[in-house]
Order: sequence, then structure tokens, then C-alpha cells
Amino acid sequence: MSVINTQISRRQFVVATASAAGGLAISVALGDMADAATIRPQTFGPDTVPNEINAFLAIEPDGSILIRSPHNEMGQGAITALPMIVAEELECDWSKVKVEYASPTRNLRENNVYGDMVTAGSRGVRMSWQMLLQAGASARERLILAAAQKWNVAASDCVAANSKVTHKATGRSLDYAALANDAAKIKLDKEPAIRTPDKFKLIGKSVARLDTPHKINGAAKFAIDTRIPGMVYAAISACPVPGGKLKSVDDAPIKGRRGVERIVKLDDAVAVIADRYWRAKEALALLEPVWDTGEAGKTDSAQFAKMYRDSLDGPLVNAKSDGNVDDVFAKTVAAGGKIVESLYEAPHAAHAQMEPLNCTARFDGDKLEIWVGTQSPMNALRSAAATSGLKPENITINNCFLGGGFGRRGNNDEMRQAIRVAKEVGKPVKLLWTREEDMMHDRFRPQAAVKLKTALGADGLPVAFDARIAVGSIHRSSGNPAAASSEVEPQAVEGIANTNYKIPNMRVGCVLKNTHMPVGFWRSVGSSQNAFFMESYVDELAQAAGQDPYKFRRTLLAHRPDFLGVLDKIAEKGDWGKPLPKGHGRGIAVHECYGSIIGQVSEVSVNGKGEVRVHRIVAAVDCGHVVNPSIVEAQIQSGVIYGLSAALYGDLTIKNGVIQENNFDQYEMVRLADAPKIEVYLALSGGKKWGGIGEPGTAATAPSLANAVFAATGTRVRNMPLKNAKLAGAA
Repeated sequence: MSVINTQISRRQFVVATASAAGGLAISVALGDMADAATIRPQTFGPDTVPNEINAFLAIEPDGSILIRSPHNEMGQGAITALPMIVAEELECDWSKVKVEYASPTRNLRENNVYGDMVTAGSRGVRMSWQMLLQAGASARERLILAAAQKWNVAASDCVAANSKVTHKATGRSLDYAALANDAAKIKLDKEPAIRTPDKFKLIGKSVARLDTPHKINGAAKFAIDTRIPGMVYAAISACPVPGGKLKSVDDAPIKGRRGVERIVKLDDAVAVIADRYWRAKEALALLEPVWDTGEAGKTDSAQFAKMYRDSLDGPLVNAKSDGNVDDVFAKTVAAGGKIVESLYEAPHAAHAQMEPLNCTARFDGDKLEIWVGTQSPMNALRSAAATSGLKPENITINNCFLGGGFGRRGNNDEMRQAIRVAKEVGKPVKLLWTREEDMMHDRFRPQAAVKLKTALGADGLPVAFDARIAVGSIHRSSGNPAAASSEVEPQAVEGIANTNYKIPNMRVGCVLKNTHMPVGFWRSVGSSQNAFFMESYVDELAQAAGQDPYKFRRTLLAHRPDFLGVLDKIAEKGDWGKPLPKGHGRGIAVHECYGSIIGQVSEVSVNGKGEVRVHRIVAAVDCGHVVNPSIVEAQIQSGVIYGLSAALYGDLTIKNGVIQENNFDQYEMVRLADAPKIEVYLALSGGKKWGGIGEPGTAATAPSLANAVFAATGTRVRNMPLKNAKLAGAA
């Protein structure tokens, strides 16, 4: 009898399918696979290596430059862009650069030498560029001093370039590998000044991503790929009503099943342990847990929508108050002026990342080792310590490539479950959520409702603005003790309370209202819903004033040349004002998100049945400075698609306290055939601005789309997603 090996790796799959005659053909450049050998895959071993110059980099005997990234790779290009910043000042040969994740354990031990290490809120380049430039400059200075000491010459007579230090007068040179050991011992009297952007050589160039070869040849290590000796598998089911508890479960239906070892009961979940994941999952499906859902088990979407709407008429906490709003409204009404009022709403949204949550945990005496994909290694380390009862220094977090994050992989609920299960089982455990578990137990984008009211002056421009916002609190839901007591949190009012539109009298009130549904950070965070609210509403104001939406925005942003640069770019490249066929429309939106200004023009068509097709989205971004333009382009494209999926399809409904859409057949994504042409342009203002890129691309998509639908149909959409809108067809 022949034996079939079903444990094929991604690398073996790629090689096999690329060479199979008459079978599946995958288009890959196999020559690049050899190049991948020169780039070290992510490693998780010792904190230091020989010839370490500082915590961020080491130079190996073969001349390789090992750079440590304090932020994690989840598709956004962090482990290329961040090493580029170090390499800019280091003056090294980029072709010799390798990269690995920085160690959270070392960060704990060395007083946050890598910063907060959080990969969220567009923190990568935005928060770390100065630290990384300094690390490169400091290492370069040490290498120059080491060479100068060898030659007994002044350091000012030496120059570093292309991984070598050269004595300018004699032409003598030493490569970095020969100098690294001595350079590591040198202590500088003061740190060298870092370069200004006008002197950058590498930063600003489109350099190929370092992670691409690994993802082609299968070397990239995601948490879901983890295999360790003696490992067992856990399939888990939590109470379908978030916050509910496990009352009881009978394990009789699974006793004696092949490979099944036992069940583990948690306070709110039950897990089945087996020697294969499929066996654990199939056994879990046979169990019939009894849950205590409490009052949350009687709730539904209609109740929550009403609660948020009703909250807008109750007491609010002041988030902003400029001028005398009530006086201006009264005078406008008395004079017969225009008052524009609108109610906007947004539903919960799921993160729906491609790799479902998973974690592997192994106890070894008083030590714990974790394999997980996390956006916050330090938070994961602290959380693992609290869950296990061990000291943080006895815990190793092996952070893997993330198969999508978008804010979901910052809490690591799956890690805490894996630790508890492994502790009880006494073996290494790989715990994996099903897609259904992942969707039903997400930390969703908060549900929200807002009432907006504006008085227009004789010239059609706003003279008073009032916003009333009801939204779920992320901090309260996530149990952030420092921020949970606040009655207003920044993400609840971002893009509205801090709008850049010039309006002389403004008031913004907020009420934080949570249900049993857990909420969290979702790509672009508060800007996701608030940009939709505000930018759709600004279009309404332009319509009420009888003005062109683009020109109306230009007038209100005349004091912000950076905004005008973005607006003018999308208007030019998006063919604003040019005629379109009947049933087609263009919509415009501009918004500031995580220090960057993002603008988009969407072009859509709506047929006689009210079906929407998105043909083209033109985006422009001002993030001040760009490290790698190709990564910026990809991130804006990614953000647009992510925002488009939510704007077109993203609707979660609740029945008896349970999320009903629990897989991609019900919670749709934009498919390749439906994806529009996406164009991305830079409109950089420079200066001191280093804005984010990962978050902003999503923010402007929904409003530009809704405004385009209005232009095509005359119907104003005030509640996403568009699949629920009743569109009669072309205007």
C-alpha cells in the first residue's frame, strides 16, 4: 500500500505547481526564489548576534546588515520601509540587508529601546522615523570612528558609503564587517544629527519589498504555520452571545473518537483537544453546550439602532464648543435662512482578516513560549503574564507574519485562550478559530449615529454647525483602565470635532453607548464612520448652497494649502466636471486621518434596477514625506478596497444577541471582477509632517462613493452599506 504525504508546505506547493506539466500553473518568477536566500526570514531566537552595533542593527561577518523592525508585517510593508530608514543613515549596501522583528522581551528589559512596538494607528513610519534614522546615524558614526582609529587619522577625514569606510586622502577602505566588532565597543560623546529630507538618498525610492520572496517561496512564517514537537490541536467554541457564560457541556458524544483526547471548559467557551485540528473541529461540532446568555440574548439590530438614534436627543458630553451656535441658528431662522439637518448611521463592521485568529502556547516548567501574530507585542507579553501567572521575563513571544490585522490582532483573545488550554492540558497546544468563530467573536467597528445641523449664510457658506454623536466606546469595551473612565474618546469624534473646514461657530456633543457587542479598532478607526458622515454631509451643504462640491470644499479650506493640494490633484486626475453618461456620477471627499490628508474621487454607474457599479477611484495623499512610493501606492489601494467592501456590503445583523453573518458567503468582500480601477497620486507638502499611510486610504472611500451615487441618482445615502439602499436607478 502506498503512503501519501499530505503535509505539503507552501514552498513545496509553489515548486511543485510551477513545474507540473498540464496541471495548475502559477505565474511566479522562480529566479527570485534564489534571491530570497540572501534575506533572512523572520527569526525569533537570541536577542543579540555578534557584531551588534546597537539594538536596531548588527553587521555579520559576511557583510550582511541585520536590521530589526520594531513594527510587525501584516502586508503593509513595514519590514521594508522601516529598514530603509535605518539604511538611509547607515550608508550600507541595501542588497545585503536582512530583517527580523525586534524582541518584546528585550524591549521590556531595556526600557523600551524599541518604543511601544504597536503596529496600529499608522504608527510605523509616523512614530518611528526619527528613532530609526538616529539608530542608523549612530552606527555609521561608530564605524567611521573605528576605521579612523585603525588608520590613526581624524574621523572627519573619513567617509562612509556602500557598506565601506574610506579614508579620503589615501583611498584606503575597510568594509563594515571588518569594523563592526570595534565599532560596537565605541561610545559616542553625543549622537550625530540626523539628515533632513532634502539630503535623503534611499528614502523616497521605490525599493522592492523584502517580504515578497518569502511569501512566494513559502519561507514566510505565519502563526497558523506553527508546528512544534508534541503539539496537540484545540478547536474552540465560545458562547455565541458575546459576554455569555458556559453553563454545562456533555462530552459523551465525542468519547472514543479517533485522535480526540479531551475537552477543556473555560468560563465562556469549550475546547476540544485532538491530535489533528480537523478531528478536534469535527468533534466540537457534535457537542451541545448549554449557554447562559443573560439579557443580551434577547437583543437585536433594530433595538440597537433605535437606542443610538434615541441617545442623540439625550444629554451629551461637550467635545468642542466655539462661538455661539444657538444664537446664530436662531438669527438664521428669524431671517429666513437655510438650516440643513441630517441623520447618518453606521453599522458594526467585521475585520474579516484572511488568517483567522490562532495561537500556539507551550509551557516548559516556569517558562512560557507563544507563537502568535500580534499587532502589539508588548501588550501580548503583559497579557500573557497576567493570564499565565508568570513573570514577563519568563515569557517569549514569537511574533509571526500577520495574515491581515486591521486592528483585530491587537487584543489577542485567542492567545489568552491558548494559554489557559495549554496550562490545563499540560502539552503544547495550537488553538485555531474557525472562520465562523472569528466573525462572531470579532471586536467590531462601533455602531454609530449622528445628527448634523448647519446654518448657511447669505453666501451659502456655513455660519454655525452642530453635531450630536452616539457611538460605542472602544476603550470601555477593551477594558482600557486608563481611558475607560473618559466620557469622550478621540476616535469617537475624530474628523468632526477636529474638522479642518472653517466654520465660525461650532459645537460637537458626544455620548458613548455600549452594548454587549465588543468593539475595537477597525481600519481608519473613528474616521471610518465619521468621514462618511462628515464628507457626505458637506456634499449636502454644497447642494443646499447651489455650489459645486469641489469648489465648495476649496472655499472652506482656503486656509489650508495642503488640503487644497490634495483637492486639486484629485479634481484634475479624476476629471472633475467633465460630462458623464446618464446614470453615471462622480463623488468627492477629502479627510485628514492619522496625520495624512486623503482625497478621493469615485466614479460609479447605477442601472435601472438600482445596482451600483464602481468604475474608477482616484486618490491623492499628502503624508508629508514618503519612504517608499510603491508601498504607499499599494497601501492606498488596499485601503480603498477595504473601505469599498464595507461601503458596498459590510452589514452585520444581530438576532437573539448573535451575529448572523459568520462567513464570506454572507459577509461579502469586493471580488476581483468588481474591483474598480484605482489610481494613486502623491500631493506632498513636505515640512515637518510624517503622516500615516496604513489607515487613511479607507477613510475617504465610503463618502466619495455615496456622493457619486447621489450624483448618479439624486438619492442621498445616509446609512451604509449600499446594498441596503433603495436606489430607484439613474437620475
